[in-house]
Parts: sequence; structure tokens; C-alpha cells
Amino acid sequence: MKYIANIITVSRIFLSLILFFMFRYPQIFIILYIICGASDLLDGYIARKTNTQTELGAKLDSIADLFFFAVIMVSIILWMGIDFIRFIPFIILILIIRLINIGIGIFKYHTFVILHTWGNKLTGLFVFFIPIISFTHQSVIFWLICIAVLSALEETLIHLSSKQLNRDRKSLFLIDK
Repeated sequence: MKYIANIITVSRIFLSLILFFMFRYPQIFIILYIICGASDLLDGYIARKTNTQTELGAKLDSIADLFFFAVIMVSIILWMGIDFIRFIPFIILILIIRLINIGIGIFKYHTFVILHTWGNKLTGLFVFFIPIISFTHQSVIFWLICIAVLSALEETLIHLSSKQLNRDRKSLFLIDK
């Protein structure tokens, strides 16, 4: 029972990889997509309820989120085609900031870290719904990009101002305990 949350998280990594190859099969894609999204909610909930949160589990969750995010971004690019070009500079900016944050975490804390801030969670929520709403409202992608840039910059400021690692710090504006 103590490994169930990690098993769910690892399954999201594999399902995300399978999801990538299901782009041309919309029904299968949607089913796997919903399972991946549900597993993201379920693994953390189970870990908290069973008091089995671990450093490994937090790292696995961040890695699974990155895989899922990458698959969704590639899927959006494939769906939007040429219309996506106007978003590329912003996506590159987000990637650069995120890579800087990972670098700061490795340099400062000697570990891979992505914080579980409210901004990152909000970005994740928007990313989850983008394939559903982007077909009719492409302006939503612009707002997702704005939120993603702000949450990435918030994470940078948290890393630079924190004396020790707290993966679950919710916001720049909340003081670490």
C-alpha cells in the first residue's frame, strides 16, 4: 500500500508516452488523457491520505508532470499547425525560465526540483483543459502562456530568496515555515 501513489505516478509517465502515439485516434487519446489527468490528482491525494509522501514521490510527480506537459504541448502544436508559430517565442521563454529554475535547484539544493506553487498548479490546470478549449478559443493559449511565464518567474524568485528547499511552498507571498 505504501507504494501505490508512486505506482500511479509512474503509470502517468508511461501513459503519457502512449498518449503521444494516440494523436490520430481521438477517442483513445481522450480516454488516456483523462486517465493521466485523474492520476495526477489521485497520486498526491493517496500519498497524503496514507501518509506515504516521500522525496522520491515528489520527484516522480514532477517528472510525470513534465512528460504529460510535453505530450500536450506537442499535441497542441500538431493540432494548430502553422497557427502555433506566433506562440513559439513565448514557449521558448517559458522553457528557458523553467530550465534556469531547474539549474538553480540543482546548484542551490543539489537536487532536481519543481515547486508545487499555486501558480504552477493553475498552469497545470489550464494545460489540462487546453486541448478541449483550444479548438474554439485559441486566445486561451495566450492567457495560459501569461500564467505560465508568471508562475515560472515566481518559482525563480522563490528559489533565489529561499534559504532551504520547500517543494510545497504555495506562493512567493507566503513565508516558509
